[in-house]
Amino acid sequence: MKLTLKIWRQGGKYKGELVTYQLNDVNPHMSFLEMLDVLNEELIAKKESPVAFEHDCREGICGTCSMVINGYPHGPQAKTTTCQLHMRHFKDGDTIVIEPFRARAFPVVRDLVVDRAAFDRIIQAGGYISVNTGQAQDANSTPIEKDLSAHAFDAAECIGCGACVAACPNASAMLFVSAKVSHLALLPQGKPEAARRVQNMVKQMDAEGFGMCSNVTACEAECPKGISVTNIARLNREFISSEFGSETQV
Repeated sequence: MKLTLKIWRQGGKYKGELVTYQLNDVNPHMSFLEMLDVLNEELIAKKESPVAFEHDCREGICGTCSMVINGYPHGPQAKTTTCQLHMRHFKDGDTIVIEPFRARAFPVVRDLVVDRAAFDRIIQAGGYISVNTGQAQDANSTPIEKDLSAHAFDAAECIGCGACVAACPNASAMLFVSAKVSHLALLPQGKPEAARRVQNMVKQMDAEGFGMCSNVTACEAECPKGISVTNIARLNREFISSEFGSETQV
């Protein structure tokens, strides 16, 4: 496959611009990140600066491979991280535009790398679970309704990649925060600190400069794990109930 790549370069001699590169022999079985590896090998061979991008597990687990591909966070394939996107989903001769996530709370570090430490600070603001849950063999000792455990597990699938922020026209982090709040608020172990947790996490989210949710639902469409926007409704209920002490509902 022959491809034209237009990649955002920022840092060093690049002040923030799309730079065009040509790749002439791309194997369709490569992952997207492997294709970028090939490009960087060519750039290094030419004594040019390689394209900076983040990666870790390359198994769709860690969420660090986040980038916007042809306008889609993580690329055009639904429920797929960038590292799990393969070049067979593109055509010979295609032009691919690759950019970093765009959000005030995610400042660009270099090229396609953004600082997503704001997510870490939101999680830290939520604090710890103080309930003694025992050892591994005690995991099943607390009865939990099936529907509650299923909803909690679905929310816990969030990998914190930031695609929801990149997809939202307001750069809102509500889907991320709602997933983190939901998976603890639905379980009995998370109840004691539920009110404090949601108050602190929402306060930190606002302090980081994320926008407000306006129900566009692009976040759910672009989330690689398919986190549902129903979690945002639950987050709103949790936030309101934290003032009045009412119980969480599914």
